[in-house]
Amino acid sequence: MGHRFGVKVEPASQVLALIGTKEGIGHLPLAFVNPGDRVLCPDPGYPVYHAGTVFCGGVPVRMPLLSQNDFLPDFGKIPAAQLKRARLMWLNYPNNPTAATAPLSFFAEAVRFCRKHGLILAHDMAYSEIYYDGARPPSIFEAPGAKDVAIEFHSLSKTYNMTGWRVGFAVARPELIAALAAVKGNLDSGVVSAIQAMAIEAFRAPAEMTDSIRRLYQARRDLFVPGLQALGFDVRLPKASFYVWVKVPKGKKSAAFCTELLEKAGIVATPGNGFGAAGEGYFRMTLTAPEERLQLALDRLAKLKRR
Repeated sequence: MGHRFGVKVEPASQVLALIGTKEGIGHLPLAFVNPGDRVLCPDPGYPVYHAGTVFCGGVPVRMPLLSQNDFLPDFGKIPAAQLKRARLMWLNYPNNPTAATAPLSFFAEAVRFCRKHGLILAHDMAYSEIYYDGARPPSIFEAPGAKDVAIEFHSLSKTYNMTGWRVGFAVARPELIAALAAVKGNLDSGVVSAIQAMAIEAFRAPAEMTDSIRRLYQARRDLFVPGLQALGFDVRLPKASFYVWVKVPKGKKSAAFCTELLEKAGIVATPGNGFGAAGEGYFRMTLTAPEERLQLALDRLAKLKRR
């Protein structure tokens, strides 16, 4: 991580192994959020931000991610009364489900905002290595002052195709890492040693491994997204992640349209409102299927359009 982003960290005190990033994200609020504390969560967003907050008695405060803001939250729209009680803010770029990326200038703004309001800035960067056209997404720690307020989560699931192996890591200043480690020390016994050994081998792999994964996803993106656009769907070309965030046809709702896709075209898609109220009007598809399957989905969508 240090070599990849040019960020120096002390492994013994500033890095913590996780049983998958999901586990660390779910446990973080237990370390810092008291009942009634507010947690700022992106909407739409990964459901664990909300669930982890609720499990420890915290109150999620939704930050809408809107197309007109390039799916970045507007910190000026957060209600002052909620902000006064806030303890933690979640960000996630490259983003699930919108596939949006954030410029370093936005991270610098986020760091200043969290310093001003005494917030912990938790950045979920599970998709750090899935990016296109050579446009590498920045780490939160590339922003000035981030080491004072931020904790960043990384996953081997996406980077090295190790989904299901359950291994990731968090990076932060020692006090934040120690607090999360204290929670984990009472709730789990660490990553399975055999998986740790495999993770070490993954980190030792040449850069060509992640380069080849990016080329594979980019080829799929360059087939699938223009195909959707040619069929009349309103969708942006993703800059990162393996998600495709598509507007539902005019006059339809997310869940109803996804049901229609399943029943009439044999296509599984995720309704946007499953990620939060601001996700209504969208559905999520992925690039994790081979090109032949993606082309088959386009063919089925074309037939559905002609009905």
